[in-house]
Amino acid sequence: MAATSNHLDSSNRELDMTDSISTAAPNTDTSSNKKRHQEAMPGDDFETASKRVEEPLDAFGDETNAEIQYKTMSWWQASMVMVAENISLGVLSLPAVIATVGLVAGLISIIALGIFASYSGYVLWQFRMRYPQVASYTDVGRVLAGRLGYEIFSAAYVIYCLFFMASHLLTFTIALNVLSNHGTCTIVFGIVGLIVFALLTIPRTLKNVSFLSIVSFISIMSAVLITIIALAVSPKAAYEDMQAVYHPNFPTAFNAICNAVFAYAGHVAWVSFISELRDPKDFPVALGSQQLVQIIVYTIVSLVIYRYAGVDVSSPALSSTGEVVKKVAWGIALPTIIIAGVIFAHVNAKYIYLRMFAGTKYLHSRGVVATGSWIALGFGTWTIAWIIAESIPNFSDLLGFVSALFGAWFSFGVPGFLWLYMNQGLWFQNWRKIGLFFMNVTLIILGFIICGVGLYSSGWSMAQDSSGLVWSCADNSS
Repeated sequence: MAATSNHLDSSNRELDMTDSISTAAPNTDTSSNKKRHQEAMPGDDFETASKRVEEPLDAFGDETNAEIQYKTMSWWQASMVMVAENISLGVLSLPAVIATVGLVAGLISIIALGIFASYSGYVLWQFRMRYPQVASYTDVGRVLAGRLGYEIFSAAYVIYCLFFMASHLLTFTIALNVLSNHGTCTIVFGIVGLIVFALLTIPRTLKNVSFLSIVSFISIMSAVLITIIALAVSPKAAYEDMQAVYHPNFPTAFNAICNAVFAYAGHVAWVSFISELRDPKDFPVALGSQQLVQIIVYTIVSLVIYRYAGVDVSSPALSSTGEVVKKVAWGIALPTIIIAGVIFAHVNAKYIYLRMFAGTKYLHSRGVVATGSWIALGFGTWTIAWIIAESIPNFSDLLGFVSALFGAWFSFGVPGFLWLYMNQGLWFQNWRKIGLFFMNVTLIILGFIICGVGLYSSGWSMAQDSSGLVWSCADNSS
């Protein structure tokens, strides 16, 4: 009995640890799909603890000699995938944020949201390390609230990824309209995009997608640099035209802030990225490098483009230059528009695929059933995304709506709740815990405010902007 008591005390101490990961914890993502008993919970006696059911440590299982191996990414590959996922459409909307609310509120929003997003991403990693059976954000719901939580998170996850995919498909149609001088019906361009995106979603591992991410980053940074140089040579606004504060109506201002939220709303895919790392303990390095680059790029690009384009800067910002340069910039930006969209399609299809085939021979197979199902998922999800893109055809409005409805929770609100969940009974243990408690409560409050007020603001903007353009052949690039 003494040994049993010591075991339970040790388990309780392990569960109380939340701000660091136990060095004694097994590296479950690089081992076989062994099972373990759930750790004893605080207050368990020996009989209760011994009856706890066994659960798999890892959704992908034993990948030894498997045809398809998922846990293959290094930290730098994960960082590149995260960069490609985040620094794509988000950066194109930020100059318009400053042009709407002014330099002070715009820059504060961009930098502060970046800091909050960095911390909330770290909390997600802590949670994933505590519960290694979590393979995607949907599994977070199962840990928090059982089957009901899993189903709620699953629905939100799939819908959120579909809206992200729709935003990339919408941007793809804008790019083709710019490049072709509206050469054909915009709906046709959408169908072309649907086929292109679906074909590029066929690779089944993130490691393969990570190599495309390098192309994506070079693409978006080159397009942005061309836009900045062109505006600097032929500025549309004088230095003195910059304003510290503008005074738009409330819905317009808050919808602009939601566009900044969208720029940091990649968290929905990060749990999936952690699950495909060779060593999940490397994720903080990937997160830190990606977030540092992201905040610096967002701040510089939004400020410089606003400086030279002025209050009438376009959203997406690549349309703020003359016709020739605009076409060059959009042409160069096409790879990042496509690749970043493919990343969201990949994690969305991966969740559905895992739900269909986890624990079966098809999970790691290249056979007809497995391959055919994966391809069908790609084309099916992109078809739904195309329908959404045609139904909400205004770029800023779509970003604002997605950010308010889902981004507020996946990137800010839910991580705040996860910290409280992991630290039950320890919130006021010491000054450090108290500080983290208020930090995470702030994340939760941010989630409520952005969701509630953001939905109202984006709904108001859509009512003002998109009339007559839904399912239209009209040019959406102007």
